[in-house]
Amino acid sequence: MPTDESVFSKAAWRLIPFLQVLYVTNFLDRVNVGFAALSMNRDIGLSPEIYGFGAGIFFIGYFLCEVPSNLIFARVGARVWVFRIMVSWGIVSAAMAFARGPVSFAVLRFLLGVCEAGFFPGVMLYLTYWFPQSSRARFNAMFLAAIPVSSVIGSPVSGAILSMNGIAGLHGWQWLFLIEGLPSCVMGFVVLGFLPDGPRQATWLTPEEKELVIGTLARDAPPQGNVWHALGDPRLWLLALGDFGIVLGTYGLVLWLPQIVSGMGYSNVTTGFIVAVPYAAALVAMLAVARSSDARSERVWHTVLAALAAAAGLIAAAVLHGDVARILALTVAAMGIYSALTTFWTLPQSFLGGTAAAAGIALVNSIGNLGGFAGPYLMGWLKQTSGGYGLGLATLAAGLTGTAVLVLSMSRALTAPLAADAKPELLETP
Repeated sequence: MPTDESVFSKAAWRLIPFLQVLYVTNFLDRVNVGFAALSMNRDIGLSPEIYGFGAGIFFIGYFLCEVPSNLIFARVGARVWVFRIMVSWGIVSAAMAFARGPVSFAVLRFLLGVCEAGFFPGVMLYLTYWFPQSSRARFNAMFLAAIPVSSVIGSPVSGAILSMNGIAGLHGWQWLFLIEGLPSCVMGFVVLGFLPDGPRQATWLTPEEKELVIGTLARDAPPQGNVWHALGDPRLWLLALGDFGIVLGTYGLVLWLPQIVSGMGYSNVTTGFIVAVPYAAALVAMLAVARSSDARSERVWHTVLAALAAAAGLIAAAVLHGDVARILALTVAAMGIYSALTTFWTLPQSFLGGTAAAAGIALVNSIGNLGGFAGPYLMGWLKQTSGGYGLGLATLAAGLTGTAVLVLSMSRALTAPLAADAKPELLETP
C-alpha cells in the first residue's frame, strides 16, 4: 500500500515545478514594467506619479475580476481556466510594447490585471485539492518560491534585453514586453495537456493513490460552506486587510527596486544583477520559514515576525546611507515580505472548505491586491513630492507593521469554525 508521504511527495514533484514555471511567467509579466520604466518612462512621457498610477492600476482590474474568475475556476476546472488566463494575459503583456503614452499605458495595465485575475487564488485553491493542512506551508512555499525565482532570473535577463535598443526599430523596453509576454501564451497550451483538474483525473496516480489523497483530504477538510458563508465571515475581511499590508510592501518594492538601484548610478545590466540579490536571499528565507512553520504547526507568529522583519528592513533602507547598507537592508525587507506571504496563506486555507474556499481565497487576494495599486502609486507620489524614496519605504513599512498587529490580534479566532450553519461534509475533490 502507498504511504501518505510518498503519494503527496509524488504529487508535489509532478505538479509544483510545473506550477512554478507558470507563476514565474505570470509574475515576470506583471512586474517587468519595473525594468521597462528605466527607459520607457522617458520615451512615452511618464512622470514618477503617472508611472506609479499606471503600474498599480493593474490591481484594480485584478480586484474587479478575481472573485468571479475563481468561482469559474472551481466550476469548469483548473485545466481549461488556467489555459484561458495564461493565453489572454500573454497577449496583453506583449501588447504593452505598443503603449504610446500615459493613457494607453494605463489601459493596457488595467487589461493585464483583468486577464490575470484568478491565477494566483486559483492555484491556492488548487493546492487544497492535493495537500493536507499539516504540510501546506511547505507546499505553498514551493509554489510561491516562483516569485523570487522570477526576479532572480528575470532581473538580469530584463536588464540585458533593454540593451537591444534599436534592433528592428524597436526600443529595448518594447523588446522586453514582447520577449517576456509570448512564452505565457505557449505555456497556456502546455497546460491543456499536462494539468489535471484534481486527483481523480490524474492518470499518473494509481486507483489506490487517488483514494489515499481523497480520503486524507476528506478527514483533514474544514467545514464545507458556500459563497455567502465566506462573505459573511469577518475573519476573511480582516485577513484581506492583513494581505493588503503584505502586498503593499511586495509591489511597492518590486516595481520600484530597479529604479532605486539604478538611481545609485549603476547601468541597466548591472542593476539587473544587483536587483536579483534580495530575491535570491528571499527564496532561501521563505523555504526555511515554511519548513519551520510546518514542523511546529504554527502559523501566526511566523507571519508576524516575518512581517516585522520586513518593516525593519524598509525603515533601515529609508534612513541608511551608502549603497551596500541600503541594498542589504532591502534584502532583509524582501526576505521578510516573502516569508510572511508564505505562511499568511495557510491562514484562510485552514478554515475554508467547498465553494467558500474558492470565494474566500479570491476575496482575500482581491482586496489585498489593492495594496498592489497603493504601493507603487504612493512610492511614485512620495518620490515626486519629496525627491527621494525614504518616505515611500517608510509607508510600506507601516503597512507591514499593521499586518503583523492585525494577524496577532486575531490569532485565536483563526481556529474557530467557519460559520454556525456550515455543515461538515466530505470534501468533493475534482
